[in-house]
Amino acid sequence: MAPQGGCTNTKMILVRGFALLAAILLTSWATMALYFDFPVASRRLVAASLYATLVLLALLVSRIHWGGLAVSVIAFAGILAWWLSLQPSNDRDWQPDVAQTAWAEVLGDQVAIHNFRNCEYRTETDYTPHWETKIVSLSQLRGLDVFITYWGSPWIAHPIVSFDFGEEGYVAMSIETRKEVGESYSAIRGFFRYYELIYTISDERDVVRLRTNYRKGEEVYLYHTRVTPDQARTIFLDYLNRANRMRNHPEWYNALTNNCTTNIASHVAQARAGESVRLDWRILLNGKGDEMMYERGDLDGNLPFAELKKNAHINPVARAADSDPDFSHRIRSDRPGFQYLGSSNRHSNVSDPTFLAELPLGMR
Repeated sequence: MAPQGGCTNTKMILVRGFALLAAILLTSWATMALYFDFPVASRRLVAASLYATLVLLALLVSRIHWGGLAVSVIAFAGILAWWLSLQPSNDRDWQPDVAQTAWAEVLGDQVAIHNFRNCEYRTETDYTPHWETKIVSLSQLRGLDVFITYWGSPWIAHPIVSFDFGEEGYVAMSIETRKEVGESYSAIRGFFRYYELIYTISDERDVVRLRTNYRKGEEVYLYHTRVTPDQARTIFLDYLNRANRMRNHPEWYNALTNNCTTNIASHVAQARAGESVRLDWRILLNGKGDEMMYERGDLDGNLPFAELKKNAHINPVARAADSDPDFSHRIRSDRPGFQYLGSSNRHSNVSDPTFLAELPLGMR
């Protein structure tokens, strides 16, 4: 009988050990949620410290028996319910480069993109935002390119999708955190309800050149995809529908579930007959996203991946092109996958006032 009793005791110790570990993890998450998201900023540290202290006292007083563990779970459930009730907003003191949200109107073949961003940079933090109206024709959309930006780790990157409208230029779309004045990006804060999400729709001389020419330590790679014009139109309109929706119904950014890469994967899945997102660990560790696309046959260039990536690096040519109106053509010229480009491809921001007067409100 002794061996059986010893086995039972071992199982109980293991069960309580796992329960204690779960309680510690839940308490840690709830403490950080209070620290980052408590509505009164000056009280965040107090609220987080008080919560953690009370839960730990409950565990110690109960000598880590089931009563103390139950208290930690109930306390966590209360914090989770409060956290899920937090609502995002479009009405905050935003940094100037995200002060406006892009939205679009569609009338037949033509699309008017409002609040199309075109910042005039002097340094990374010294700039003048220009909010324009960009007119493009869906019939001119001929492809989709992807920029991948690294700023440190090779495992983490920021992708930007750019739509090629031929003579009408490129429309770059960057899914980002919408930061308030005084805020900076934090990977840890990105897992909580700290930032809203924004779809920045802009000129490549803005959103790409910012990263190649002004930010320090960022390296940018450019790939042409094998997305067909029909697929590109579906993805483009899906992006615009999401941007329009967020204009009135803001969303929280989340580094795990609602970020630049997960949303791109969702838009691309819509273009593939609404199929579900193909799961891959590189959607989360998105620094390897270009490798994933290459393996799936999504990237053009017909080179071994290492050679294709080496040729995709655009920082030197982007710095040389700088504010040249032909910036988008120059960063693609003589690059694998872009052989189809001719010297006539130019960027245009011309808006047709007659078309603007005819547009109805909202998407059709």
